[in-house]
Amino acid sequence: MSLEPTTRGLTAVEGLQVGHFTETRRPTGCTVILAPTGAVAGVDVRGASPGTRETELLSPLNAVEKVHAILLAGGSAFGLDAAGGVMRWLDERGIGVQLPRVAAAGPQARQPIRVPIVPSAILFDLWLGDPTIRPDAAAGYAACEAATNEPPEQGNVGAGAGASVGKLFGIERAMKGGLGSAAVTVGGVTVGALAAVNAAGDIVDPATGAVVAGARTVEGNALLGSMRAILAGEWPGLATAGSATTLGVVATDAQLTKAEANKVAQMAQDGLARSINPAHTMTDGDVVFALATGTRPGPANVTLIGALAAEMLAEAVLRGVLAARGLEGDGLPNLPAVGDL
Repeated sequence: MSLEPTTRGLTAVEGLQVGHFTETRRPTGCTVILAPTGAVAGVDVRGASPGTRETELLSPLNAVEKVHAILLAGGSAFGLDAAGGVMRWLDERGIGVQLPRVAAAGPQARQPIRVPIVPSAILFDLWLGDPTIRPDAAAGYAACEAATNEPPEQGNVGAGAGASVGKLFGIERAMKGGLGSAAVTVGGVTVGALAAVNAAGDIVDPATGAVVAGARTVEGNALLGSMRAILAGEWPGLATAGSATTLGVVATDAQLTKAEANKVAQMAQDGLARSINPAHTMTDGDVVFALATGTRPGPANVTLIGALAAEMLAEAVLRGVLAARGLEGDGLPNLPAVGDL
């Protein structure tokens, strides 16, 4: 890559804030990306086991033009409850799609109805600790309270707190995943990405093709190389559907339509394919959202923005596992980080 990604990550895109809630009772949490003034959004779902909310609204065929936040959460389908807390936080601040009151009388007739739009997606981390502890509405609200335009914290935080990678050969041979973020500015246009990396497959450095995290050997002290092992005839057992998932958000300050934002999300999925092997499996629910804040005037080159989004998402995946810390303790599997091997 000729231009180095910035350390600011997704918040380098003007108009966005990022906040995490990290559960202290077990490894899980949620991450919110706030767009208080609204952002045009698209989505692309590739994994076979997705858990989502409000994604159908992002189709160019449907009415609402802008969203006000994106939520990524652990806790499997239970974690979608955290979106309610994000909605409450936005509602308290008068942020949302404004709708007219009909046949209302009195003082309330002058109060507009606002509905915050918060598309959301979840990943599976219930096998780490007590599965009855998962992100809820209070967690989503707390993530909003913590949101800033400072560089997002990476590693074992938010939606990446309970993330793991390399699970094709079982969780006992997996490694710790995490949350990563990256951004770049080219020709005056900024494109950023954030990823919660919880893949079934291995994590690959796109620059070298080397596996940097993933399934370990039976002894546990070295990387196996899942695809190399499979090609050599070492077949893994059947994994449980929905037991993984990498979630991504890519964003730009350019002006995009909903159709263009959906195309950028589609192109950005290639970043997961470059950095995760295999990606989009039956056990993954991989989802990528695309946001356009439109703070930069002028026409947008959708092809170049999509290409940069894929590059930044691949970089965010790599940063997520490099920033992760190993996990072990009572009731937890041993999940070493990259630096532990």
